[in-house]
Amino acid sequence: MNLTGIIAISGKPGLYKVLAQGKNNIIVESLEDKKRVPAYASDRISALDDISIYTYDDDKPLKEIFTSIFEKEKGKETISHKEDQNKLKAYLIEVLPNFDQERVYASDIKKIFQWYNLLLKAGALVPEEKEEEKEAAPAKEKKAPKTAAKKEDGEAKEAKEEKAPAKKAPAKKAAPKAATTAKTPAAKAPAKASAKATSAKKVAAPKTGSSRGK
Repeated sequence: MNLTGIIAISGKPGLYKVLAQGKNNIIVESLEDKKRVPAYASDRISALDDISIYTYDDDKPLKEIFTSIFEKEKGKETISHKEDQNKLKAYLIEVLPNFDQERVYASDIKKIFQWYNLLLKAGALVPEEKEEEKEAAPAKEKKAPKTAAKKEDGEAKEAKEEKAPAKKAPAKKAAPKAATTAKTPAAKAPAKASAKATSAKKVAAPKTGSSRGK
């Protein structure tokens, strides 16, 4: 369970969530009525994430005790802090058998159950497994549009590749025209040569005849 940003202020009932940091104070919001008030450096502020309960061994973090109560009650509300002191003490023994009964006072036990029920109503008591699922769910949703975008890019590329050969086709058609113009002078060349040969024969013919007459 993540209790980061949730505090208790001495002299003020309930719990508060830290919203913003000012120059000489912090702005907090009540988990009960959602009212926002300033808390000053002179106020005795306790962060729930830092609170531990005395045991005969190592101190037990408050959030671990809340987790034990949450599992015992199957995510539902627990015993009221207004119940008899002996009942509250007996309940705490069930979830934390080795708590130090000399150093943990009755007022402390009441706060444990009061804060648990308050946090549960505010929706702040979420097991770590569910918190990880919530964090993972948005990540999967964000990845889906990226995949679709990649598919769209791929289709766009395919469309461009299909259009590309059509643009190159006119360049291939222009090549035969160049070849035709190149062949035109070559085709005329034999015609000129034959014309010259014919004229040469015509000129030579009279000379042959005049020699025979002599």
